[in-house]
Amino acid sequence: MTENISSILYLVSSVCFIMALRGLSSPETSRQGNVFGIAGMVVAIGTTLALPSVLSYEVIIAGIVIGGAIGSFIAWKIEMTALPQLVAAFHSLVGLAACFVAAAAYYRPEAYGIGEFLAIHTSSLIEMALGLAIGAVTFTGSIIAFGKLQGLITGSPLVFKGQHPLNALLGVGLVGLMVWVVRDQTEIGFWAILVLSLLIGVLIILPIGGADMPVVISMLNSYSGWAACGIGFTLGNSLLIVTGALVGSSGAILSYIMCKGMNRSFFSVILGGFGGESAGGAPRTQGDKSIKTGSAEDAAFIMENAASVIIVPGYGMAVAQAQHALREMCDILKSRGVTVRYAIHPVAGRMPGHMNVLLAEANVPYEQVLELDEINRDFNQTDVAFVIGANDVTNPAAKTDPTSPIYGMPILDVENARTVLFIKRSMASGYAGVDNELFFRDNTMMLFSDAKKMCEEVVKALK
Repeated sequence: MTENISSILYLVSSVCFIMALRGLSSPETSRQGNVFGIAGMVVAIGTTLALPSVLSYEVIIAGIVIGGAIGSFIAWKIEMTALPQLVAAFHSLVGLAACFVAAAAYYRPEAYGIGEFLAIHTSSLIEMALGLAIGAVTFTGSIIAFGKLQGLITGSPLVFKGQHPLNALLGVGLVGLMVWVVRDQTEIGFWAILVLSLLIGVLIILPIGGADMPVVISMLNSYSGWAACGIGFTLGNSLLIVTGALVGSSGAILSYIMCKGMNRSFFSVILGGFGGESAGGAPRTQGDKSIKTGSAEDAAFIMENAASVIIVPGYGMAVAQAQHALREMCDILKSRGVTVRYAIHPVAGRMPGHMNVLLAEANVPYEQVLELDEINRDFNQTDVAFVIGANDVTNPAAKTDPTSPIYGMPILDVENARTVLFIKRSMASGYAGVDNELFFRDNTMMLFSDAKKMCEEVVKALK
């Protein structure tokens, strides 16, 4: 009877998680999606704690209190700009949990009903080995991604000769170790899987540059889901299996969407991403090319006399925390009859949906925020494109220079606007390490400043 009730409640929880994913697919329903997710997790935790197999409530409650306190503190203190590295750090914990569960199940299989030590059921060994490998790759891969996003590790691709053959050899070796463990149940093989998977996690993320970070985040999200799914099989928990599969598949789909947004294949990113942070700025003139610079007063005059303005946010807005000042500027423009909309590139920022999250935090109306496919054709009829820290996603070289590493990546066609106002701290290239020829176009005016400071000065000039 108890088993039937728990199965029904787990099913309810699974439905809540599915509704959460559906809600989170759109900014307009994201809050509702979060509510469904919270409700599903509450049902899942409550049902699990009520199971007769639970032996020590003291340890569980202590873990909930300590972990909940740490999580609440981090969530309260974290800046929105640091959200990508926070996500990467949390993914690492899921991978680490999978490793711990696999080790516990290997040494105490009788507690999980999967046999005895060194006499574990073959199917359980397969699940355990897969969960251990995926969890370890997720753990170290997420740590490296966190380091890159936090600036502790360079954002440039770290590559070396023979990198791909080495990764392939390690992959084959990992499969061989898993077969060995399943056949002979050797302890040496079990720990060898862990060590080799930890190494692979480092080696597959180090070569990926800053420009591909959105794909890395969604990819690690997928890995963490499959790791949780592996834990579910080991524990015989249907809810973990369903939830892990949901996260894993949705993360894989999101990775595909991100790669499509860059017109690149998933394997080209994993096997060696492009791009890194540029250390220095380029000169303000290149040969016979020159740039036009302007002030906040110039930008205010141009925009208040325009009929339409399209805002193009990028990571520069996130770094400067300029979203609130930007929204205030746009509110003033709208009050004076200017049509204002926002154009979001699918890989703008350092995680999928990064710009949408920041604009939502500033209470920008959802109907004004449009994706690339929805707004790109409108730049031809736009008076002003106001670019705030978005570099690679506006670079015309993606369409004009076959030798460029970003060639073929769909970009926002801001150069088609009558006037382009481009806020940037310097002439430095973006994460792809490519100079932006848009800076030298006749219709572009550079506004060299911190994004938040410039928006605040434009607001003052408008007032």
